[in-house]
Amino acid sequence: MPSTADGPADGSCVTRAVPDEGQLAPLARELLAALPRPAFVALHGDLGAGKTTLVKALAAAAGIDPAEVVSPTFGLIHEHPGPSGTLLHADLYRLRGDDLREVGWHDAVARADWAFVEWPEHAGDALPADRLDLWILIDSPTARTLQLSTRGPRHAAAVDRLRGNRSRGGEQ
Repeated sequence: MPSTADGPADGSCVTRAVPDEGQLAPLARELLAALPRPAFVALHGDLGAGKTTLVKALAAAAGIDPAEVVSPTFGLIHEHPGPSGTLLHADLYRLRGDDLREVGWHDAVARADWAFVEWPEHAGDALPADRLDLWILIDSPTARTLQLSTRGPRHAAAVDRLRGNRSRGGEQ
């Protein structure tokens, strides 16, 4: 499991192979159904790993038009209301320190049923201690490996559920 600046996860983790983008939709539906509400998912991965593509698949699973989901690199925080809840998509790549307060971070996270945050390491102390860390690793131009690890008890059921459904998604 990749490490993060704030230490190791609590040990509840699962790895899922995604051989191509077509396999992302079923995994996104599984993950969204397994997440608590509210949920906070810290998305880790290199540029081009597919973080926004994953959020588009999660939005579709929530009944939100995925075409409405674009990279929030310049908008910073996008909120997408849907029939089953509000999805927050944030990209913190350009933010530092007190910038979070200026963009309404705490209020936006508090309103969200699901918060998916790219470049979460830029949130520093504002990153919730209880969350799901999700790494997207590039295996090939089309294949990815997703590694999910919980921090705190609220998101552990999501990892357990994905671990139990390994036969459909290619857990390693």
